[in-house]
Amino acid sequence: MARTSRKIIVSCAVTGAIHTPSMSPHLPATPDEIAAQAIGAAEAGATILHLHARDPQDGRPTQDPDAFRAFLPRIKQATGAVINLTTGGSPHMSVEERLRPAAELKPEVASLNMGSMNFGLFPMLDRFQTFAHDWERAHLENSRDLVFRNTYKDIEHILKTCGANGTRFEFECYDTSHLYNLAHFVDRGLVQAPFLVQTVFGILGGIGAHPEDVAHMKRTADRLFGDDYVWSVLGAGRSQMQVASIAAAQGGNVRVGLEDSLWIAPKTLAEDNAQQVRRVREILGGLSLEVATPDEARQMLALKGGSDVGF
Repeated sequence: MARTSRKIIVSCAVTGAIHTPSMSPHLPATPDEIAAQAIGAAEAGATILHLHARDPQDGRPTQDPDAFRAFLPRIKQATGAVINLTTGGSPHMSVEERLRPAAELKPEVASLNMGSMNFGLFPMLDRFQTFAHDWERAHLENSRDLVFRNTYKDIEHILKTCGANGTRFEFECYDTSHLYNLAHFVDRGLVQAPFLVQTVFGILGGIGAHPEDVAHMKRTADRLFGDDYVWSVLGAGRSQMQVASIAAAQGGNVRVGLEDSLWIAPKTLAEDNAQQVRRVREILGGLSLEVATPDEARQMLALKGGSDVGF
């Protein structure tokens, strides 16, 4: 069984690289917007902040470490939240490009996708037809022929590069095979307990978001990892709060944020990341569950601490 605690870690993925600026006026893109929404999410109770960067001119995802440096010090100064930097970047980027921010800035946590996969964003073209920037439509359309590359060589490279800096990982598992890939690296001694497994539901190309899919991923992870792992979930789009509720009822940790869903209710855009954090906290409160503080999460995940990062 996954390691459980009476306290629930709430992660917030602030902007990501899936959604585009024309989809929501509330999606943060500039350093000021990302900093303000990250700080607001932490003030609303987020334990971990999962961060991407964007070009402030057109909102395009970027893995330029300087783009991260434009907001990270402000977030670190204003909050005690655990900061988690992406190594996923955008599926359109090379592995070396995706790795640069975490390698240079040495965060407490970095995300790590655990397998190559189809990554279909093009169904969003059925919902959004008008775009302010030329890159947005191409970003979605090109995903019809997109393989998000995460080979064993790529994963090992990221593990060794970031691990040498004391960074630990949010292992993003989009399907059952990704759990087995993670078990491979555990068996080789490249991943040590306790490790955070983020099971991802509802992305086209990965497992669905049916309750049976959630149960299947949890059963498989329990069988592979026993009590060596900490279980968390994220549901994409409209499944965000449903998946969070299913997992929280079993003592699982949860992730919300505008990276994963732009919505707070059917046909209603979330006004900011903090609104989603408050909503999931209401769900947790209804289950008589408490949210872990950042320092409690650091203890649960054996993190190095916020004083030992590169920003």
